[in-house]
This record gives sequence, structure tokens and C-alpha cells, in this order.
Amino acid sequence: MRVSSETQPTLLSATWPAAEKSAIRIVTLVIAGAALLTLSAKVNIPFYPVPMTMQTFAVLVIGMAFGPSLAISTVGLYLVLGALGLPVFSGTPERGIGWAYMAGPTGGYLIGFIAASGIVGVLAQRGYDRSFAMTLASMTLGTLVVYIFGFVWLAGLIGVEKAWTFGVQPFLVADVCKILLAAIVLPTAWCLVGRSTSISR
Repeated sequence: MRVSSETQPTLLSATWPAAEKSAIRIVTLVIAGAALLTLSAKVNIPFYPVPMTMQTFAVLVIGMAFGPSLAISTVGLYLVLGALGLPVFSGTPERGIGWAYMAGPTGGYLIGFIAASGIVGVLAQRGYDRSFAMTLASMTLGTLVVYIFGFVWLAGLIGVEKAWTFGVQPFLVADVCKILLAAIVLPTAWCLVGRSTSISR
């Protein structure tokens, strides 16, 4: 597949072009995206060595589907809701809300969500979500960005060795699975969009 250096449509703009031209629809999408991030944080899938949520998957897929500006706005709203005390983060409501949670061990990962969603959104605008290989590379980069922010933040709190042991290593296998899932889902969605466009013509 040839990747253009010019901006290409995202999944959102390809399937719902009018959405990006209406302030009401944009606000609706941002709110819906923040709700999806909340839901993905609450999903707890039994996995080894730790239970797996779908939050990183949701952040990166929203980034590629929405594009950078809308994705950053969506993740930003999600974090604002958390900062205001709403129970949008993973964990129980008693310990999973407010600035105290955001300033704790997971703070770096939350910041990484913003950076990663913007980066993969830019890649999507260059066509890096149209094939399995390109999506795999984009999602891997996005996940690495989240890890880098999270690891650096956590290392500052508990040291490098513990940050790797508790903040990175237990989640590697689960994140590989999520990367592979995204690499299947996004190109498949583009195939469906292409077929729908051909039928409509």
C-alpha cells in the first residue's frame, strides 16, 4: 500500500463527513468518546499476570478514528472529568477519582494518553491505519509513547527498577494482544467503508 504524504480522511471523516463541520456533532463525539474511555477503563478481563483493561486500546483506536485534534479533545475531556472527581478511571470509585489519583503512580500514563492519541491521529491522516502492517506499527508506537510517559513518571516516584517491574513488565503481553486486535479492527473497518462507498456509487 502506498502511503501519501498528504492528509487523508480518517475513519470518522470518511464515514460521517458532516460530523466535523458541526459544533454540536463534534461536542457529541467528544462526550461519546470520553464515555467510551470510561467504559474501557472499567472493563476487567482476566489475564496473566494482571487483569487487563481495554483503555489503551480505546485511546489509540479513538486517536486513529477521530484524528489528532478531536482525539486530544476527547482524552482531555476524559481527564478533566477525572480531575473533577467523577469515577472515570479504573479501580474502585473510592480510590479512583480526583487529583490525588492523577498525581499518583498512573499519572504519567494518563498524560501519555494525550500524546499517544495525537501521534496516532496524525499517522491515521497519513494513511497508516489502512493495512495490518501499518496499523501494527502505528499502534506499537502509540503504546510505546504511553509506556515512556508512564515509566518516567513512575520511576520518579519509586525508582527505575520498581517502575519497570510494576509499571511495565506485567502489562506487556496484554498490550501486545491489544495492538494485534487494533491492527485487525482498523483495516477491516476501512475495507467495510470501501465496500459501502462502492455500493453507494
